[in-house]
Amino acid sequence: MAPTTTIETITITRPLKVIAFICGLIVIILLLMALVSTDWLMAVGWRQGLFSHCVTGDAPTPLPFNVPNVGAGCQKARDAPYIKVAAGLCILGLLTDGLATLLTGLGLRSKDHRTKYKFYRIAVYVMIASLISVLLALVVYPVCFANELNEGNRTVWEFGWAYGVGWGAAIFLFGAVVLLLCDKESEEIYYKERKVVA
Repeated sequence: MAPTTTIETITITRPLKVIAFICGLIVIILLLMALVSTDWLMAVGWRQGLFSHCVTGDAPTPLPFNVPNVGAGCQKARDAPYIKVAAGLCILGLLTDGLATLLTGLGLRSKDHRTKYKFYRIAVYVMIASLISVLLALVVYPVCFANELNEGNRTVWEFGWAYGVGWGAAIFLFGAVVLLLCDKESEEIYYKERKVVA
C-alpha cells in the first residue's frame, strides 16, 4: 500500500492572549478594591470614597464640605454629582471589563478559529469601552474636587491608595487592549503535512 499524506490543522494559543485574559482578571480585582474603599481622598480626620466617607473621633471641626458631625464612623457618601458620576463610571468599567474578560476566555476556549476571532474582536471593543470609562472616572474625580476645594475646611488633601489602584486598573486595561490588538489572527493556525504508511 502506498503512503498517504494528510494535512493537519494545528491551532496554537498565543501567550499574549492568555496574558490579556489574566490582565482582565486583575482589573476586576483592582476595580472591586477601588470601589469598596473609602481611601480615594484623605485629609486630617477624614476619608472619602465613592460610596461612603469616614470621620475619625479626633477630627477637627468643622468637617469638610459642611458635613454635619454625627460622631466617628462611616456614613453614606455626600451627594456631590462628581462622586456619583465617578462611581457610575467605575461600575460601568467593572462590568464591561468582566464582559471583555469573559469574551477573551471564550475565545481562548473555542476550537473554531472563526468563532475565536469574533470573540477576540468583540472583546477588544468592549475592553476599550471599559478603559475609556475608568479613565473618565479617574479624571472627573480630581478635576471636580478641585472646584470645591474651598469648602474642604482642610489645608492638606491627598489622594489615597484606592485612587492609585484605579490608575493601576487603567494601566492593566491598556495592556490587555494592546495585547489583544498586537497578536495577529493568522499566527494562530498552522498546517502540517504528515505521511501515513499503513
